[in-house]
Amino acid sequence: MKDITITDTIIYIGADDKDLDIFESQYIIPNGVSYNSYVILDEKVAVMDTVDARRREEWLKNLEQALAGRTVDYLIVSHMEPDHAANIQVLAEKYPEMKVVGNAKTFPMIQQFFEIDLSERSVVVKEGDTLNLGSHELTFVMAPMVHWPEVMVSYEKTEKILFSADGFGKFGALDTEEDWACEARRYYFNIVGKYGAQVQALLKKAAGLDIAMICPLHGPILKENLEYYIGKYDVWSSYRPEDEGVLVAYASIHGNTKKAAIKMKEILEAKGAKKVAITDLSRDDMAEAVEDAFRYDKMVLAAATYDGGIFPCMDDFLHHLKSKNFQKRTVALMENGSWAPVAAKNMRELLEQMKEISVCDKTVSIRSAMKEADIVEMEALAEELLAK
Repeated sequence: MKDITITDTIIYIGADDKDLDIFESQYIIPNGVSYNSYVILDEKVAVMDTVDARRREEWLKNLEQALAGRTVDYLIVSHMEPDHAANIQVLAEKYPEMKVVGNAKTFPMIQQFFEIDLSERSVVVKEGDTLNLGSHELTFVMAPMVHWPEVMVSYEKTEKILFSADGFGKFGALDTEEDWACEARRYYFNIVGKYGAQVQALLKKAAGLDIAMICPLHGPILKENLEYYIGKYDVWSSYRPEDEGVLVAYASIHGNTKKAAIKMKEILEAKGAKKVAITDLSRDDMAEAVEDAFRYDKMVLAAATYDGGIFPCMDDFLHHLKSKNFQKRTVALMENGSWAPVAAKNMRELLEQMKEISVCDKTVSIRSAMKEADIVEMEALAEELLAK
């Protein structure tokens, strides 16, 4: 295990997983992921969450090494998703005197995942309740729907540490050197993104705490410049664009729509767009496309017509955006069709189901292959988009 220092009395016991290719069976993780767990050593010993079953043996070994012969008094269950809660029964059986701490929504979920009798071992906490361990004291803050209904975070007031559950997490193993924001953003919008209002509510609660360190369940421990990380979460959860720029997302069958999308990128750059990103929805990572859609304030959708509708990967992309509560953006539409093009109409109808989406009046409709006349239309569409 990589040496990860929290404090002298709070020990990291989590594990990296570099063998998992797809997180939650849908998100590619080229640099793996970490399952974070912590143990507080005081008069009473508290374990902060477990890890995924894939790293059970490593986690148990790390725990035993940290305990150095001591027993566990409490297991704090912040979140019941299996990548954090898979070993609740294992730990309960290993330490039969251990109490399990959760809220009223935690324990029914435990019974759904495991066959274990915790009736005499449950400590049910609610908003603002505390647990004294000796020199450390945990205060529990409920965070429903960030991003499951039973989620809670814990604040340790002596060392001013926020155990933030999935909040402030990111993809990537802990020994990966990479920019935090990129993979944290992709993680946030694809996993938590729908629940911006709930994240905002939690941020308001956290604003009243004196936080010196954030310990999430995935990703690095955050010890410095916390205003930066909290600021990112405030922007993301309020659905405000993070950067001025345009995402050009295209769905092309034989390459003609792709050529038009690339040309549109060139036109936008020539007209002064600060940043233009482009993604091939048939081939590129869908989670990254969703991330970029939320990152920038404008978007161009270019899609072929297919079976009287939208080419499937574009249809899938728009449904991903809708499910993640996409809003407060400006969108331009381009379509292609050798006969009866209807992609733009269908894309517009899907966008109209989302909140505060401004769709450009002008639409570019290409018949089979891009011509000079289409480029003139694309120039006009680019001007309308950038003017909004």
